[in-house]
Parts: sequence; structure tokens; C-alpha cells
Amino acid sequence: MQIPLEVAFRNMDHSDAVETRIGEKLAKLERFFDHITQVRVAVEAPHRHQHTGKLFRVAIEISVPGKKLIVNHAGPKNQAHEDVYVALRDAFAAATRQLEDYVRTLRGHVKVHEAPPHGRVLQVFAEEGYGYVQTSDGQEVYFNRNAVPDDGFDELGPGIEVRVTVAPDDSGDGPRAQYVKAVGKHHVVD
Repeated sequence: MQIPLEVAFRNMDHSDAVETRIGEKLAKLERFFDHITQVRVAVEAPHRHQHTGKLFRVAIEISVPGKKLIVNHAGPKNQAHEDVYVALRDAFAAATRQLEDYVRTLRGHVKVHEAPPHGRVLQVFAEEGYGYVQTSDGQEVYFNRNAVPDDGFDELGPGIEVRVTVAPDDSGDGPRAQYVKAVGKHHVVD
């Protein structure tokens, strides 16, 4: 299959040799993953008025089913990218790594860790030793003092974000939490 390819040159004249090299690099990507739908490559030469550090920049956008992989490769500061072919090599190497990660994810070879269930305390009845948490999916869950480790029950109040584990068995009055712990202030909760 021939992948639709768009090549743009900025601050430089069109180069058949560079475009041929891009086609060769693209053919290697296509052998690795044959569901690429489109590729855009932009090769940017340094501005003519720039006197030092004339490094080429290469940007690659690869469209695959459900996603766009984007490489915007400016290159290292060691002057290796003063050669456009070195800049292309490094940019396509980065694109290959992104494509490999994408394929691993598609094939299920990448573990996707589920975030621990979170919620927010709705009410606490301190005198009676119980309260209610609303989970991130909107479920209201009962918890008691025994579900909160390290004497943390007294620190809970309405609006506090918590990590919560709902017990697999349903009490007669509805869902019950077997574990509730306040989340630290540096933890991100969706």
C-alpha cells in the first residue's frame, strides 16, 4: 500500500534527494505497521540570517487509526543536525519508537494500570462512627470507622477526597466500603 505523503520545505528549496530519503524512511515504517493512513513531513532549514547553530528541524505527523503520532524533532545541541540527513534519521527514529509504542498498546502488550477507585466524603457522623462516600462513578457508599486505617476516621470530613474500595458483598442497606483512606494533597484525582 502506498501511504499518502505530504512533504513541506521551509526556508529552503525543494530537494528531490531529501524527499527520496523521506520516502525510504516511510517505506520502513510501512513494513513495520501497514495501517498508516497519512504522513506529513516538514523539513525546516535554519534562517539565513542565523550565524551559529544552524540546525535543521524535522516535524513528522503520522495518522494511524484513532490517533495522530507527532514528532517535532529539533535535534541535540551538539551540531549533529547541521546535516539534514542526520536530522531526518533522528526524527524518523523517534517516529519509529512512537509507532512501536502504539502497536504494543494495540496488541495489548502494554499494561494499562487502572487508577485506584476514588471518591469524595459526603457525610461523616463522628459520634456514631460511620459516614458516606460518593465514588467517582456517582455511587453512594456506606463506610464505618473500621474501614479507615491508622485512626484516620477523625480526619475525614465532607468534601475530602479519598481512595475507596467497595466490598464485593452488598450489605442489606446497599454498598459498603471495606477501605477508605484520605488522598494526599499531591495526588491527582480525576
